[in-house]
Amino acid sequence: MQRHRHQEFIRFLNQIERDVTKGKAIHVILDNYCTHKPSKERAWLVRHPRSTFHFIPTSSSWLNAVEGYFAKLTRRRLKHGVFHSVIDLQAAINRFIAEHNTTEAKPFVWRANPDDIIAARNRGFQALASPR
Repeated sequence: MQRHRHQEFIRFLNQIERDVTKGKAIHVILDNYCTHKPSKERAWLVRHPRSTFHFIPTSSSWLNAVEGYFAKLTRRRLKHGVFHSVIDLQAAINRFIAEHNTTEAKPFVWRANPDDIIAARNRGFQALASPR
């Protein structure tokens, strides 16, 4: 969407709600961007109990990878480009994605052991709960 306000976010959530088969759980992974946190979004969640929001940490390596991809897009295709319309801009972005997927993209392989992650989380909770 052209704008990134809470109204557009709610519209996006409603589209997901319509498109996902009834009875299936919906898990939405979000960054900590303020658009995702206002009371309208919390009220939407109450009305749509099959949806759950998961907020990733600000310093998340996954988020860093996404930001790196957008930085590459900006450097290689957008920074010095001249776009006479939104359609021209979208076409340039789509060409970049197609080229990147053909020449550079690699599937992500999860290598972390889930038990190690859960143990680290539990140690963090213990550290937070202990008096200092």
